[in-house]
Amino acid sequence: MLDINLLRENPAFIRESLQLRQMDPSVVDEVIALDQQRRAMLTEVETLKATRNAESKAISKSKDAAERNAKIEAMRLVGDQIAELDAKVNQCEEDLKNTLAGIPNTPAPGTPVGKDDTENVVIRMVGELPQFDFTPLPHWDLGPQAGILDFERGVKVTGSRFYILNNTGARLQRALIAWALDLHIRQGYEERYLPFMVKGHTLFSAGQLPKFADGLYRDHLEDLWMVPTAEVPLTGMYMDEILNGEDLPLRYTAYTPCFRREKVGAGRDVRGIKRGYQFDKVEMYIFCKPEDSQREFDKMVADAEETCSLLGLPHRVKNLCTGDLGFNAHTTNDLELWAPGCGEWLEVSSVSWVGDFQARRANIRYRAENGKTRYLHTLNGSGLGMPRTLIAVLENYQQADGSIVVPEVLKPWMGGIERIEPA
Repeated sequence: MLDINLLRENPAFIRESLQLRQMDPSVVDEVIALDQQRRAMLTEVETLKATRNAESKAISKSKDAAERNAKIEAMRLVGDQIAELDAKVNQCEEDLKNTLAGIPNTPAPGTPVGKDDTENVVIRMVGELPQFDFTPLPHWDLGPQAGILDFERGVKVTGSRFYILNNTGARLQRALIAWALDLHIRQGYEERYLPFMVKGHTLFSAGQLPKFADGLYRDHLEDLWMVPTAEVPLTGMYMDEILNGEDLPLRYTAYTPCFRREKVGAGRDVRGIKRGYQFDKVEMYIFCKPEDSQREFDKMVADAEETCSLLGLPHRVKNLCTGDLGFNAHTTNDLELWAPGCGEWLEVSSVSWVGDFQARRANIRYRAENGKTRYLHTLNGSGLGMPRTLIAVLENYQQADGSIVVPEVLKPWMGGIERIEPA
């Protein structure tokens, strides 16, 4: 959530930020109008309360019964006015909070200006694209051929966009998750095992509500929500807390399944497992002081890139443009892996510097050396997301005979299996 003072003092900056994001800037005027209305009513309420307090003292000193009764009746009417105004103030504050909550983070200086994902900027590419002496298969053919990917039974059990991983396929994905967690621990992150369901307030604090409500799964009976990413419960761990500045940065990693009502366009991402309603992901998350944000962002990008390099997979890093920037993000670098069977780059990690945007929503602060409290900064990134990482492994390591070589770094989790043979 943005600082209301920023909108009061520099509304033109917020309007420009929204325009850069291809959004309607008129919401700034709505916020300003609500803020002015709220402050005007607060002034009126305080004036009435001061009048009531003064008159209450006069009433207590009055010796004339008729005069005292008249003043009591007048103050009763003032009390009714105060109660009415208090209700209006509360409603206005709720409207202001909800409107302000719908405004995204401001793009960082230097963010490429663009309308959508077609104008993201490739920063670098690492590794060489694999060369095959045969036509590489896409995973939707390769997986069933190897007997490790079952689309029909996934659809039978749950519906479209679901699948089942069999035998070494399931083991390979589990190996990827375990290996990534262990790697992040070596990189300096502490592992957390988190709830897969959270309160609505937790989602609001992480910036998922109210904007993304339609894309989330909810248990209405208990008012619990399935997590769309481990970022949500990781943010929620420190809601309404003041951390010791000397303990920062705090770096965490966690595995969770993720549940999202992904909207799939006609003819786009309809084949295979690139986009589903449930997927696994290993997350990185950092709480830090504002002055350390750039350093921590660079570290997280490097840590995510290391997962790609150690897997022996070519990858590239993109700087997202203003029109493709996520709601919470101040700046974002996406990591993409090459999938030779699909013939496309697949996003497997999105590393975002969020600034104090989430900290304000979640009311997470730290105590500085001078004893004052400040909102800290948060950063998050996938390292890496399944199933697209699984796709890249299958398609890059496939052989002419239909077998799939297990990447060297995953072998310790594969129980001696070095190659997945065709079924």
